[in-house]
Formats: sequence, structure tokens, C-alpha cells
Amino acid sequence: MNQSYRVSISGTGSYLPKKILTNADLEKMVETSDEWILARTGIQERRIASDEEFTSHMATNAARKALEKANLKAEELELIITATITPDTPTPATSCYVQKNLKAMKAIAFDISAACSGFIYGLSIANDMIANGTVKNAIVIGAEKLSAYVNWKDRSTCILFGDGAGASVLTRSTSEEKNQIIHNVMATDGSKTHLLYIQGGGSACPLTNENIDESLATLAMLGKEIFKHAVTKMGESISIALQEANLSIEDIKLIIPHQANLRIIKALADKFKLSQEKIFVNVEKYGNTSAASVPISLDEAHTEGKIQKGDYIVLVAFGAGLTWGASVIRW
Repeated sequence: MNQSYRVSISGTGSYLPKKILTNADLEKMVETSDEWILARTGIQERRIASDEEFTSHMATNAARKALEKANLKAEELELIITATITPDTPTPATSCYVQKNLKAMKAIAFDISAACSGFIYGLSIANDMIANGTVKNAIVIGAEKLSAYVNWKDRSTCILFGDGAGASVLTRSTSEEKNQIIHNVMATDGSKTHLLYIQGGGSACPLTNENIDESLATLAMLGKEIFKHAVTKMGESISIALQEANLSIEDIKLIIPHQANLRIIKALADKFKLSQEKIFVNVEKYGNTSAASVPISLDEAHTEGKIQKGDYIVLVAFGAGLTWGASVIRW
């Protein structure tokens, strides 16, 4: 196989459900307040999918927008990767539903589960498959319907999460073109799976008539531990990615981090002594959308003109697993 292909992001897209759940709405649901939520998370509102709107629907809508921007027909697609921890069904993969919806029948389709780092993982996998000649193009999607897995009685977690999807089209190129992926790094620490998880619904803890009322199929998190590891590991990912790409933090126009919590993002900015203009933030509008967070933010930053031709940017994420990673891109 040819090992010399470069890989470009030729189109981005995103989709957010219409329903907005504000902090004022949450005040009526659990014992909390707008001030309490803002002080701890920076989140003001989040989007919630309807009962008839599944992860695959949001993924498909984001994919269509990305394909349109990339000027690529769905039937030309050769690879679909969906990063999600909230699939439509345990099997088949959500990517299979997306393939059907898009009528992209030439595409290999599969999911990856790496929580909030899923899009970074998917980007790296697709990049390698294009670079080594396995496929000519791909679409990587991050999509989540976290509202289906939230315990709406737990104020420590229900305030955090929202629904949505983002997508990027990757294409093969043989010359210096814009939007090229320069370098990817990924890492995992499975010894800390207990810090953020969904206990029920898998083979270790099947849902039964006896436990169905115990909220086992909802997100549980040790927030203080996650905060500490998120700042440390995302910082490490950025440093390693830049070092291996022969770049410095001063070369970077914009860092697009996973939008989990404004305090985490500010701590990351402080770690690198970054000005407000150099770190992208939209957590106040959407909350934590897990694997969808980074691709939604990338599409929004691009659409808003915060990235220009020739800029170096860094995507970075951290999630359950624990998983983390970063991607360096020359726009």
C-alpha cells in the first residue's frame, strides 16, 4: 500500500436538536439553581433530542452538511466511522444506520466507543486508513443522545450533558493542500474505569425486571477526580502532539478542547498561558455532548471564521475509559 498520501479535512458539519433545556428549566426538575450550575460548569443551556430523534438521525444530519461542504456525494464515500456511547441499538452499529440513511452503500461502516475522546480516535483511525491507501475518503462523526442516559434526579450529572452531532469529511491528497492533518496522539488508562461509567445495560450488568428501577443505565461520575485527570491528560496530549509535530504552543492559532466544563477549559488555558482568543469555548450553549463536542466545535469555529488558511489548530479531548488524545491540523 502507498504510505505517502496526505489527508485533508475537506468539509465539516454539525447538528443540534431544536429543544433547549435551560438552567431555569432544571431548577424545576431538581434541587439546583442557575447560579449554582454556572459557578461550577459555565453551562447555561443544552440541547435535548426528541423521543423520535435517535443518535443516527443527528449523525446523518451532521454528515449531510459535511458532505455538502466537501462537495462529495454520499455514494462516493468509502468509510463511515461514528464515535458514540449512545448508539441507537447495541447492534448493529449506528454507522450502519447512517450508511442506510445516506445511501452510501460503498462505505465500510463501524462505530467506536471512546467516550468524549471518540472523535479524536476516529479521526486518527480514518487518517491512517486514507494515508496508507485503504480508502480514498471517509467521514468521521461524533454523535450522542446523552439525554437518554442521564439520571434526571441526580443534580451533579443531569446539569452537564446535552445532545448533538458533528462530522468531518476526510479526503486523500497528494500535494500540499489546506486543512491537512499533521499529527494525532491517543492514550488510555483502563485502571480508572470507575471514575466515569454507565453500570447497567451490558453483559456485566444486564437490565432486568428486578433492577430496571435502579437507574443503572445512567451516567455516574466522580467529578473531582475527572476534573484533575482531564486537565492533566489534555495538557499532556497537547504537549506531546506539538513536540512530535515539531511545533510550539506559540505556533497554534486556536485550541479546540472537549467542552465538558468551563473550569476545566480555563485550567487548561492557564496551564499553557493562553489568551481567551486562542481557546474555543461554546460549552455555555450546548453542555457536554461527549463525542460530538469536538466536531461541533470545529464546525462552529470554522463557520464563524475563527480559523483561517494556514493556521495551525489543535483538537484535544478527554473522556471515560479513561481516554484522551489530540490532533494537530494545518488549516
